[in-house]
Order: sequence, then structure tokens, then C-alpha cells
Amino acid sequence: MLPTLWGRIQTRVLVLGILGGLWTIVLVPFLWLISSGDPTILDVYRVAFTVLFTVIVLGVAWEFIYHFLQQFRWEKDWPTLFGLLTAINEGIVVWLVIDVTGLLPEELRPSPFVFAVQFVTTWLLVWVAVNGPLRVIFPHWRFQGGRFL
Repeated sequence: MLPTLWGRIQTRVLVLGILGGLWTIVLVPFLWLISSGDPTILDVYRVAFTVLFTVIVLGVAWEFIYHFLQQFRWEKDWPTLFGLLTAINEGIVVWLVIDVTGLLPEELRPSPFVFAVQFVTTWLLVWVAVNGPLRVIFPHWRFQGGRFL
């Protein structure tokens, strides 16, 4: 049985929230060192967690789009590589939301490099965790339609 839409949403929110949040806490001091301008470390934390929160919120919307597109596939699921490649379109949309909408004040917007470092490393960490250790730790996850609750 494949993860259900609701199960994929729960997985995305929980893993990005917990693992992505812990990774962001660890990563921010390094992002602070490579940030342009003179932001305080608290500003960098604010920006990094705003980016992470944006990824989570937009990710829920993406799941509905992916679910719709999967209905045209015979097995109603993506190959694992597609899950990795979705980082491209999701990253572009998150960058546009962060950069264009004014979600962050202009002086706090991350440079494309700082954004890319956070987004790509977080995405890879979460993708590896969901496709590796979490499948071993929670073997029934796949059999319950991906639902945690």
C-alpha cells in the first residue's frame, strides 16, 4: 500500500518540522558566517526558520498537486528519484515567495547562495531520512498508508 495524501502531508510536516528544524538550528551559525551584510545571528535564525516554515506550508500545497499528477500514473506513486527532483520546482517557488512577496524585510532577505545552501542541505537530509532510516524504524508506515495518526 502506498502512502495516502494525508499520510504524505503528515510525513512532510513532521519530518521537515522536526528534522528540518534541528538541522536549521545547527546550520544557522554557518549561514551567519557566509551571510552578506551585517545581520545578527538572531536575524539569520529568523530568516532561516521563515524559509523552513515557507517550505512546510507550500509543501502541503505541493502535495495536492503531486497527488493529482500521480493519478495519471499506473502505480499512483512517484519513483524515488522524482521525490528528489521535486526539490527543483519547490525551491524555485519558495525562493520567489521569499524574494518577491515581502515575507521578509528587504534587508533580511537571504542571498541566493545562502538560501540555496539551506534549502538544498535541508532537502537532501529530509529526503535521505524519509527514504532510508525512517522506513527501517517505522516498517508499518508503508502499510498504514503513510499515516502517523
